[in-house]
Amino acid sequence: MICVGESRWARHCLATLLALGLSCSVMAQESMPVIELSAGFHRIEAEVAAQDRHRQTGLMHRTSMPAQRGMLFVFPQANTHCMWMRNTLIPLSVAFIDGEGRVINIEDMTPHSEDNHCARRPARYALEMNRGWFAQRGIAAGSQLRGLDRAPQPR
Repeated sequence: MICVGESRWARHCLATLLALGLSCSVMAQESMPVIELSAGFHRIEAEVAAQDRHRQTGLMHRTSMPAQRGMLFVFPQANTHCMWMRNTLIPLSVAFIDGEGRVINIEDMTPHSEDNHCARRPARYALEMNRGWFAQRGIAAGSQLRGLDRAPQPR
């Protein structure tokens, strides 16, 4: 659905989107590719934030996320990237991952916090899941993630 201008149709369109609980940021997030990753025998459906605008928005404004769902941030280069939770409503855990798919460290994050959570050494990826997801499955530093080779190249 595209809503443009000040016409009656545009106002109706916008009212419909708001009634459905959709926002422009959520609609943009829905257009991100989804790939399947695995950590041991655990399956992950990861939305891929490979574009700068998607990495900046991340999981902001979402009220829930299915248990097997997450967001994979693909960075242009390995660095000690940091994440924060501005405008993020759900508690998350983030795993920083190197170019070989090994988990560097995992950090738990609190909704609405602007505290930085950073990779302990250069990371190529970050994977956000519902808080506690990694710990509940025994995934820790040194664990291997598979399927990262299917992620789109960063832009």
